[in-house]
Parts: sequence; C-alpha cells; structure tokens
Amino acid sequence: MDCKRKICLFGGSFDPIHAGHLHIAAAAQECCCLDEVIFLPAACSPFKQETRTMFSDNERMELLRLATSGLSWARVSDLDLILPPPSWSWRLVEHFSAQHPQAELYWLLGTDQWEQLHRWARYDYLTEHLTFIVYHRGTKPEPRPGVRSHFISGHHPASSTIIREALRNNTPLPTNWLPAQVERYARACHNAHNDRT
Repeated sequence: MDCKRKICLFGGSFDPIHAGHLHIAAAAQECCCLDEVIFLPAACSPFKQETRTMFSDNERMELLRLATSGLSWARVSDLDLILPPPSWSWRLVEHFSAQHPQAELYWLLGTDQWEQLHRWARYDYLTEHLTFIVYHRGTKPEPRPGVRSHFISGHHPASSTIIREALRNNTPLPTNWLPAQVERYARACHNAHNDRT
C-alpha cells in the first residue's frame, strides 16, 4: 500500500558508487523518514552527452546492488538505462508517480543541481510532483519560491574521479571510500577491461 509512503529518487552516474553517495542517501533517509531511496544510474545526462562512464551499465548496476545490499530502505532501478537517451528526470518522475500514485515523491540532489534546477526540462511538472532534498557541504542554498524542499548538510571526502584514477593506476584507495565488496568488484571490472584492450 502506497498511502503516505515516502519514496526518494536518487539519480547519478554512480561511476562508481562510493561511500559519499551512501552517506548522502542515509542522511536524507533519516532526515525525511523516507521509506525507500531508489538509486537510478543515469544513461546519458542531457548536460553531459559526450561523457562516457568507466563502468558499463551492467557493471554500475552490480556495483550499486553490492553497495546497497545491507540497506533495507535502498533499492536499485535500471529504468533510466532502458529508456531512450538522454536522461530526462521528468520521465522517471512520471513513471514512479504512475507506479505509486498515493506515495510522496522526493528527489535527492546536490547544491550544484539545485542551482541549475530551472534548466531542467518540464520544471513546473517536476516542482508540482516532487519535494527536493538538497545536500550541501557548506552554506545552505537559497530556497526556491513555490518549490517544496529540505536542506541537509554534511561532508564526505569520497570522489568518483579520484577513485577512477586510483583504479587506472592500481593504487590504494583512501580508507572507507568504497565498501570492500564494491572495491573488489570495481578492480576486477577494470582489470577485465584492460585484458580486452
């Protein structure tokens, strides 16, 4: 039953998912008493259409499954990966609104995305159907008139860019940046990529 269920959509490249993503999701889940956080790896952002991921779609899905396996409130969806590109957020909202018509829908995003929200396609539709959870590391962002929002703060140093560089160079990662099973799989995937080239 969906009545009063709180479902949060968390999109991103997750290339790879790391402890910072999990920290953000856990903070949002606790702050807003979310029943479910759905991790949605993006196929192709409208703002980054030339960017390629290190990990394939299937690998990113498996990394997400491994990272969230112990979290009762976390779920992974490949919806954005099977829809035609690019990744329009409103299509995801439309799908989950239809699937859970009585639920309260949330969207988890960072300050940089919040400041660009007006550029998102079907902005009015999104603000009508969503409450936004905005994660920031420093100064609290400004609210947007007429847009439902919650602001949560915190900091985790993990970086997908630095993780990818460490994998390429086969160097150690900082402690606790990746769950152990995620790091093992990520390194195995990267080694397999190198073996094919």
